[in-house]
Amino acid sequence: MKYFLILLTSLFIFTGCSSKKYYEAEDTLGSYDTNTASLNDKIISFNKVGATLDNGEIITKSGVSNFKLKEGFEFINLSDKIVIATNYKDKILLDKEELTLSTGIVAASIKDNILALVFMDNSIGIYDLKDKKMVMKEYYSKSIANDTRIANPYFMSNLILFPTLDGKVIVVSSESKKVLKTIVVDADGKFNNIIFLDVVNDTLIASTTSKVVSVGSGTVNLKSYNIRDIIAHDDLIYIATIDGQIIKTDISLNILDRRKYKYAKFYALAYGTSLYALESQGYLINISNDFKTDKIYDFSFNNEEKVIAIDDTIYYEDEYFIVK
Repeated sequence: MKYFLILLTSLFIFTGCSSKKYYEAEDTLGSYDTNTASLNDKIISFNKVGATLDNGEIITKSGVSNFKLKEGFEFINLSDKIVIATNYKDKILLDKEELTLSTGIVAASIKDNILALVFMDNSIGIYDLKDKKMVMKEYYSKSIANDTRIANPYFMSNLILFPTLDGKVIVVSSESKKVLKTIVVDADGKFNNIIFLDVVNDTLIASTTSKVVSVGSGTVNLKSYNIRDIIAHDDLIYIATIDGQIIKTDISLNILDRRKYKYAKFYALAYGTSLYALESQGYLINISNDFKTDKIYDFSFNNEEKVIAIDDTIYYEDEYFIVK
């Protein structure tokens, strides 16, 4: 990943950090009571759907896997039960099979014989795995620096949704291989690649670090937030912001509830039976489903290490745990 991506240290260094103001809970319930499990090595890279350990093992939405990547490759997706990895130069790995391409890959998904690709030069393409050739390629504005949480393409019926590195979602027909629509999420941000892409109840939700859009039922809703993390659970969207807010919205991005934690710097959101937010000063905040109460626990971790939350599991340093 060092060949292309600049890890937004602003994931962990926020606006206003120079003032050295930190969140401090007035009271906590003590240490979070959970059983942690060990990873076999530390996390060296991650996106929204998984991570690569220093020993080549991977974390996916299915959990910790003993699948081991070839040296020089990093995990980008688990799609159609196939592990996809890249060397960010000229090769992509599909399980153990290597494909050589002219440009490095930063995101990819598979459905049947279709491999949907996002290239490091911000072009998108479709590779036919049966015929072993590119059948579509489209170019967009180059993006020099990106948040590492690059979203992968999404297959939706006979459509492919391509998240670009310059803040767009390109809708392509998987049958004709033609671009049908371009959805602009964030045209202005400096680091404006799509970090989150999902379809919830037939509604497209896409986000950069500063904008989130909802497209469904003939309506488009766009909201501006300085986003630390964003997740979907059931038919709700949860957003953690740089100014310490946790916001709950419906799929049309209408705000249902919000809570504010002064000076809080959130690393990740996870969802068990309710919402959890991991805060940089060693707190784990559990918010009730009605957003009226919370429980704040002490949770010590090295905030200089990489942290990733996938569904109900938080991975940090060389350990992980499942929230309740």
